[in-house]
Amino acid sequence: MTKPSVAIIGRPNVGKSTLFNRLIGMRLAIIEDEPGVTRDRLHASCDWAGREFTLIDTGGLQSATGEALYNAVEEQAKQAISEADVLVFLLDGREGIVAGDWEIADIVRKSNKPVILAVNKLDNLQQETKAVEFYALGLADPFPVSALNGFNTGDLLDEIVALLPPERELPVAAKQVRVAIVGRPNVGKSSLVNKILGSNRLVTSSIPGTTRDAVDVTFSFRGHEFIFVDTAGMRRATRIKEKVEYYSTLRARRAIDHSDITILVLDGLEGVSEMDQRIAGYAHEAGRGLIIAINKWDLIKFDSAQFRYYRDEILRRLSFCDYAPLVFVSALTGRNISRLLEAILTVRESQTHTLSQTDLNILLRDLLMFTPPPQLKGQSTRLNKLTQTGTCPPRFKLTVTNPKAIHFSYLRRVENRIRDLYPYRGTPIKIFSAPTK
Repeated sequence: MTKPSVAIIGRPNVGKSTLFNRLIGMRLAIIEDEPGVTRDRLHASCDWAGREFTLIDTGGLQSATGEALYNAVEEQAKQAISEADVLVFLLDGREGIVAGDWEIADIVRKSNKPVILAVNKLDNLQQETKAVEFYALGLADPFPVSALNGFNTGDLLDEIVALLPPERELPVAAKQVRVAIVGRPNVGKSSLVNKILGSNRLVTSSIPGTTRDAVDVTFSFRGHEFIFVDTAGMRRATRIKEKVEYYSTLRARRAIDHSDITILVLDGLEGVSEMDQRIAGYAHEAGRGLIIAINKWDLIKFDSAQFRYYRDEILRRLSFCDYAPLVFVSALTGRNISRLLEAILTVRESQTHTLSQTDLNILLRDLLMFTPPPQLKGQSTRLNKLTQTGTCPPRFKLTVTNPKAIHFSYLRRVENRIRDLYPYRGTPIKIFSAPTK
């Protein structure tokens, strides 16, 4: 079935993200007691009374400020209104009607969408009478709720389901590949996703830290379905000063853990920093596919010798993940975006590739002949079998008589021989030794 969408809209700091988290049953949106925490649109699936729909959390709508960042946030909220099937207009029951509510009411009225007037921060039956004031907006019957303690949220979901359009059949979707876009603040992650999508789906700004939540957007390329996860910029822990930024960084780490492939975006003007090395290390240790996207390439002019030195320096500083392809891109001009998408397909193919047992047997014979493992306390260690035990990432088991004799440097040698058979471009390989049974 096609899933209809429901957008939660309203002024900043009326509790939209709290209500969003309450209705989906998890803390997906970052919440903080300050206005303007949510900037991009967040999407999540919600299921109630047998109906599934997509719930959308939006940034706060407010009077024109003249600031480009706030204007971009408002544009995202207006796009959510135009795309949604049902609107939940959330208001602050403690403050009553303020000037911004009248402006949003006009936007809602012009949209001609079904709307629920949810009056938040009314925590019990005794406070319900405060909702009467909101009849003046002339949109719908006010619906008292408390996003914080859950008061009336079940009834609110009943109202939402009643306004959803009829269900429509949808072909079964193929497996979607999750691609996390990560990097330091202001390297162009959101701009890169927008260029891939061909639209301004995400809020972008020259102000570091514009993205705060991890935002999912879907994209199709050559018959493959991808979910791109745009994340907040990651800083060293000692440089994180706000709670919002702490949670943003935490969710960026979680986005890597939940991804199939991670794209680390570098600022081409700055090269590889210590934090870039750490982020690449997170993806490597998590066993995720990894692509290094060097952004802002339109601003860099190198001759062939300078380019070789620059590329080799990147490879040197990221030598622990030398399997990761480098793609030199420009989120501004779109340069090499198609090459980046091709790299994603190559990495996905590598992650799922399985070597034949015949090839592994030949590889093991060559190891025994040319590079046998070192002796331990004067005793030789026999290599009995090499088998592939899994994919994503590719995993191999080396069965030996004495696993203690197999140093990690020897396992690295085995990995290099495996990559001679098949390059496994863009994915780490996990190899472990096990005793012969």
